[in-house]
Amino acid sequence: PRIEHQAAPAAPPVESGGAHGGTGRPAILLIEDNDDGREMMTMMLSCYGYEVHSAADGHEGVAAAARLLPDVALVDIGLPGIDGYEVARRLRADPATRGIRLIALTGYGLAEDLRRVMDAGFDRHLVKPVDIDQLTEAIGGCVRVPVRQ
Repeated sequence: PRIEHQAAPAAPPVESGGAHGGTGRPAILLIEDNDDGREMMTMMLSCYGYEVHSAADGHEGVAAAARLLPDVALVDIGLPGIDGYEVARRLRADPATRGIRLIALTGYGLAEDLRRVMDAGFDRHLVKPVDIDQLTEAIGGCVRVPVRQ
């Protein structure tokens, strides 16, 4: 099924303070092949209080997602091995990882690029360089505030 640009995640969002961290923030898996970019984004997100794990290519990213079950995966599209589109398709096909919120981080910002990202199963499409406020807003979108009875 086609996912529209601002569609809800494929599975219900996780509540903050879940299995990954207890910081009240979602656990993140960053799949980025650029060493400097990966290191900088990991440090930046860690400074904002996120638990961040990283992978340097598509195969490693899929394996890490299955092992860690993060709340959010930030996925570069231009990855070695398998690209970010294939990472998303594989994560969506696996019942264990299909509920992970997927955010594409890419240098490609045309309408056709957005369509390909959404067709692959991503929840959001962010164009690099990503503003930290835009990124934390996208990440924060996966946290559901508990309903008070």
